[in-house]
Amino acid sequence: MLQRVCDAVIATLDGLVLVIIAAAAIAITLSREGPQALMTPETIKLWFMEHGLLVLLIAAIAYLLYLLLKSVIPNIVESSMSARGRGKKAREDLARRVQTLSSSLTTLVGIVIGIAAVFMILTEVGVNVTPLLATAGVAGIAIGLGAQGLIKDLFAGLFILTEDQYNKGDVVKVAGIAGLVEDVTLKRTVLRDLDGIVHSIPNGEITTASNYTKQYSRLHLDVPVAYGEDLDHCIDVINRVGQEMAEDPAWAPKIRSAPRSLGVNKFGDSGIDIKVLGDTKPMKQWEVTREFRLRIKKAFDQEGIEIPWPHLKLYYGEQAPPLRVTCPSCNCRNSHESKFCSQCGTPLQKTLPPNNA
Repeated sequence: MLQRVCDAVIATLDGLVLVIIAAAAIAITLSREGPQALMTPETIKLWFMEHGLLVLLIAAIAYLLYLLLKSVIPNIVESSMSARGRGKKAREDLARRVQTLSSSLTTLVGIVIGIAAVFMILTEVGVNVTPLLATAGVAGIAIGLGAQGLIKDLFAGLFILTEDQYNKGDVVKVAGIAGLVEDVTLKRTVLRDLDGIVHSIPNGEITTASNYTKQYSRLHLDVPVAYGEDLDHCIDVINRVGQEMAEDPAWAPKIRSAPRSLGVNKFGDSGIDIKVLGDTKPMKQWEVTREFRLRIKKAFDQEGIEIPWPHLKLYYGEQAPPLRVTCPSCNCRNSHESKFCSQCGTPLQKTLPPNNA
């Protein structure tokens, strides 16, 4: 530790000496008498006593101010940002965002301090900085006009990181591309899609960011059943499957709330869609959805519930079934597609007329 401190001090002193030498060279070169008249030991000693100490002081103050801000900026950034949830991953995400913003802000502060120190040193050694300031202003305007895209990217990246819109490891959709976030900087966002393709997207092109994995994710699907099925029974089976899955030790850590039916969502061409929702841990919605579909299929097979698919039935002549089927218990007339009576729930017996061909 002591050795590293000594190395840092020596490097700092070396830098300050170089600053003084550079300032002296600039002053001598730009002086009225010219370098030949001033390059004498007495003149150099006099210049050092009059200007060198102040140049050294300016450089030292600028460097110390930079070191101070470099140590303070991470704490300020961290205090202004909050971790997403709890646990090790949340702390790692926060540390990564703080590091990205802190390094960028530290670099920006260092550039500002360095430019200010250079102009102060030039003024001290007798250089007229007014033309330099005018030139720098014109150059700044030209650079600003030419680098509008870069500036837009940097500001957009700043808001993405400070607002925690998404982070490394999230699954997002930005600029019409969905994928896993592999890196986020002030300038760009790097995504890897499901095909393994890596996309580098400038932050300035991102107008809408959809995060699939922030705080929690969601199982969301429609379960189709045939028109002839008892909907109450179907909903009971769906809720039972969701509850059993949420209580399964292998799946319980991945599920925040058991998948449940919200009721009938749509009357389709070949069946009725039942809406199902359930909350999962981030990044777990896809595997939970796949397992839920598998269990629903097995449960429907056991209960004799038909999952519809687009198909067409053709009847010829007297083979056509009656449009209505009468319940033997309550004499209620039901659709020929129904398996159970809509009034009392009694199983319906449907027979086709005999084929007289």
